[in-house]
Amino acid sequence: MNNIAEGYERNTSNEFVHFLKIAKASAGEVKSMLYLSEDLGYLSADRSLELRNNIQEIMKKTGSLIRYLELKKNPRKPNNL
Repeated sequence: MNNIAEGYERNTSNEFVHFLKIAKASAGEVKSMLYLSEDLGYLSADRSLELRNNIQEIMKKTGSLIRYLELKKNPRKPNNL
């Protein structure tokens, strides 16, 4: 969330998209830490799965916002996110 706030406060679409991409990658890091937490016995398999599903949804929504902003900036540019 901090990356998104920082990017938004930069007041340019390009920087906002850049920080959204960082936030999406950070969510991926959290997802990997959930696997590790499960492996180490800090989380049950069910709770780990629930949290990973939540993170995946956040990543999808962040990716959708990135695509929207990139298409708004350049409507003819193909997007591979």
